Amino acid sequence: MNKVKIVSKILFYITRVLAFFYLFTAAYSLFALITGVFLGFRENKKYFHVMYPFTQKPFLNGDYNMSYIIFDFLLVLGLYGLFFLLASNIFKAFFQPKLFTEYGIRQLRFFYWANLFLPGLTIFFASIFAEVEDMAIILVILHFILGIFAYFFAAIFRQGLQLQNEQDLFI
Repeated sequence: MNKVKIVSKILFYITRVLAFFYLFTAAYSLFALITGVFLGFRENKKYFHVMYPFTQKPFLNGDYNMSYIIFDFLLVLGLYGLFFLLASNIFKAFFQPKLFTEYGIRQLRFFYWANLFLPGLTIFFASIFAEVEDMAIILVILHFILGIFAYFFAAIFRQGLQLQNEQDLFI
């Protein structure tokens, strides 16, 4: 069990850093797009560049139209930030003193609900305003499968917590 705690702690820090990076990038991009600070354009405002802070070097590029900015740019960054944040919370549950806890079950529940429904809802609303690429549909299916696995883990954790409480065990 010691190896699991070590690996989960490493994965916790990796996914937490990724979550911070994605969420910060989404917030920074939103700031740049709203204020025009650190924002550049190309081909008569057909494309935009979010610049590295205090430079004129492009960091992120995209089509300068509202549906792309919302559904293919900001929402993707924000939702993957949320994905990595929820994943880091699950890894955090694996290096706690007790494995089966309400905290762990709650984090798994957040993770599976987010993976089961958010990608599909996002693609549904995006398809109203823009064409959805095939790769996006594949990602929705992969997140759905990941959500199902997380649901099974949550059920196992629930059963483990129940057994742990009935037998007064420390697992």
